[in-house]
Amino acid sequence: MSAEFPVARPRRLRRTAPLRRMVAGTRLHPAELILPLFVKEGITEPHPVGSMPGVLQHTRDSLRKAAHEAAEAGVGGLILFGVPLHKDGRGSAADDPEGIVQLALADLAAEVGDALVLITDTCLDEYTDHGHCGLLTPAGEVDNDATLERYASAALAQARAGAQVIAPSGMMDGQVAAIRAALDGGGFPEIPILAYSAKFASGFYGPFREAAECAPQFGDRNAYQQDPAGPVGESLREVRLDLAEGADAVMIKPALAYLDILRQVRDVVEVPVAAYQVSGEYAMVEAAAANGWIDRERVIMESLVAIKRAGADLILTYWATEVARRLA
Repeated sequence: MSAEFPVARPRRLRRTAPLRRMVAGTRLHPAELILPLFVKEGITEPHPVGSMPGVLQHTRDSLRKAAHEAAEAGVGGLILFGVPLHKDGRGSAADDPEGIVQLALADLAAEVGDALVLITDTCLDEYTDHGHCGLLTPAGEVDNDATLERYASAALAQARAGAQVIAPSGMMDGQVAAIRAALDGGGFPEIPILAYSAKFASGFYGPFREAAECAPQFGDRNAYQQDPAGPVGESLREVRLDLAEGADAVMIKPALAYLDILRQVRDVVEVPVAAYQVSGEYAMVEAAAANGWIDRERVIMESLVAIKRAGADLILTYWATEVARRLA
């Protein structure tokens, strides 16, 4: 080829680490990361979660320590899951002012509420003795509309305790509208809702169910979570419905197996889009790394970059504090 048309060499900009860093098109920032944390009632020492190395069921004291560490690393927020000592059919601990999440929220609001965003998962599966995300009919089906009343009550209890964002995850029809009405009517019109809008009935949730002690005691959640092979456009419909009901941000869950859904949503909405790198994604990497099969740190960063590149503005990840320190 003549000198007038020199051969293009893209590798020139990949030759050194500083060059690659300078031209990187996808950049992670600690403030975009949200750390999921579990707090359990009735324990005096934090309990390791067997299927999630490095993840703990916290006491209130150890939870405060983890929150401080996240804040110091620059993590943007925490999302809190509770494990009550007593569970029942209506999930009474979900809206009990003395429930474990409400007490832990008050602790965190006092100590780190100005340093990071306190988000609460608003659902019933952690609190019910049957492990489903809502109240049950006599036939054992989840009662959608009766469940909305419980979600609204739980959201109000969380807001009163210090939650700064409410994140309903049960995939009940109308859940955002019910919670928005409760918050507005209860004196919390300023609290945003981060809706789990496209949450799939995934096989990647197993370790979480150990951590939150919320595996269904019968049946499954296929009737209310999205089918991984469901109709084209269903996720966008769910997202649009949540936005119409008052959601301020939306979430895709899980992340890596649904990057196509994440991209579709990012392309059509004008609100922040979150993606949850779920427990199964975490556990697979940790297990493979423990066996020496992969480069742990490299795979962690690669997976997060993939989620960000697909369109996530916010990423929920159990590696949030570790990664935030690395990015500093």
